[in-house]
Amino acid sequence: MTHPTTTWSLSGFGDEIDADPDVQLDVLAEIGASQIEVRSAWGVNVADFDDARTAQLRAVLDRRGFTASAVASPIGKVDVALPVEHEVERLRRVIRVADGLGTPYIRIFSFYRDAARTHADVRDAVLERMRALAGTAAAAGVVLLHENEKDIYGDTPEHVLDLVESVGSGALRLAWDNANFVQVGSTPFTDGWHLLHEYVDYLQVKDARAGSGEVVPAGEGDGELLETLTALRDSGYSGVASLEPHLASAHELGGFSGPDAFRTAAAAFRTLTDRIGVTLA
Repeated sequence: MTHPTTTWSLSGFGDEIDADPDVQLDVLAEIGASQIEVRSAWGVNVADFDDARTAQLRAVLDRRGFTASAVASPIGKVDVALPVEHEVERLRRVIRVADGLGTPYIRIFSFYRDAARTHADVRDAVLERMRALAGTAAAAGVVLLHENEKDIYGDTPEHVLDLVESVGSGALRLAWDNANFVQVGSTPFTDGWHLLHEYVDYLQVKDARAGSGEVVPAGEGDGELLETLTALRDSGYSGVASLEPHLASAHELGGFSGPDAFRTAAAAFRTLTDRIGVTLA
């Protein structure tokens, strides 16, 4: 069976490479990326950017011929017990960053909870906060991309589906992360794709091994990357594939790989896309 030519935009989390945006862009250019996902620059998280910092980064991107694929914010990586307005106010700040960088996409999460509380215990509070965030985003003309991750409400495919369908807003879509599904005991493509594919607007690329949860280059773990990529191709997906390798370290607000490991992650991913006839640009 032949497939029409499919091209995806290759992006990556620049701060996985280095704190300096110019070093980030050197490596991204080397691997053939045209975009960057911005989580931090010069050691400053996007949630703490002021307008001057945003303009400074935009000037670097423009000079280097790059665009921002998304702002990878930490919105929703807080305890659900905090007031609704806490994250709404932070989102308003991040929306200014996204506008300044020229991207409509903002990555978010769906709240931590006390270890003694279940998903059911916090569901109403999570939905109240996610609806408020989605409403704020819709009014500003931006799109929130919920990333599935361990320890938040939207961890498994079933919980992510509940979240996106219950909020029911076009301003809340999904950033799909295979490795994070593995780390909560799900088999990503088998368990989740049929539930969530119609809501997926963005791909974050990393893989992990079942059991240990160790993050590895794409195709070297149990994340069913090849099956997922093939399904994306067959669905007509023409969006972003953003490398988030986490090959050296990971922490609450992100991870790090360094230039060499980032190149390794890019090569592994390109091996898979070449295999299925997807061009990365």
